Amino acid sequence: MEFFDSHAHLTGEGDFENLDEIIKRAKDANVTKIMNICTDLGSLDRGLELSKKYDFVFTAASTTPHGADNDKDIFFEDVKKSVANKQLIAVGETGLDYFYGLDKKEFQKLFFKNYLKLAKENDLPLIIHARDAFEDIFRVADEIEHSRAVLHCFTGIEKEAKKVLDRGWLISFSGIVTFKNSQYLREIVKTIPIESILIETDSPLLAPQSKRGKKNEPANIVETAQVIADIKNKSLDEIAKITFDNANKFFFS
Repeated sequence: MEFFDSHAHLTGEGDFENLDEIIKRAKDANVTKIMNICTDLGSLDRGLELSKKYDFVFTAASTTPHGADNDKDIFFEDVKKSVANKQLIAVGETGLDYFYGLDKKEFQKLFFKNYLKLAKENDLPLIIHARDAFEDIFRVADEIEHSRAVLHCFTGIEKEAKKVLDRGWLISFSGIVTFKNSQYLREIVKTIPIESILIETDSPLLAPQSKRGKKNEPANIVETAQVIADIKNKSLDEIAKITFDNANKFFFS
């Protein structure tokens, strides 16, 4: 049994004090592949070094929606350079987040469009962040038409999930699906074909229900997988294999 944590932030400043211990616990939990998401130059530099040290930790990078108004294209150029050097497996997480207001949305849309183009032009998978912004996500993405994308940490409604799948994208579920108050999300999991599902931790955030309030880490992916297995009436082994194969195909095919 193997697990693929399709979205973790391992190298952000101050995220983890001892990554070697985090990696060991992940391996002990049969997490054999991790996609490390880098959102600034420091996390990218550290992420590329981590990938050299551990060949099962892979690197993705982009400006996040929250960082778009502060970036001024600086990190975008760093990401372009890393793409050109074949150092990245994916572009992301990029997208739109209107939860804290709409005053920065034009910056967000500009960066999202630029990263979308970068991913498509280089045939790289795109990791999308969407919060309270699904219609604009779809509107911008439909201009570029890049079908190799995943909606990470999905918390939308069934109608939005359908629109994601209609575009050929995948949907990734985090520890949120385990929360006691997330029954609506578990109902959505029932409707989504298992071939379209990835699992993630979004470490160090969103620890699953049994570890709420603690720092999250890749080893905790097992709890999320078990909840999805229960919803889908499948064994943990089956969900591990299917989501592992889904992530491999998405990131590496």
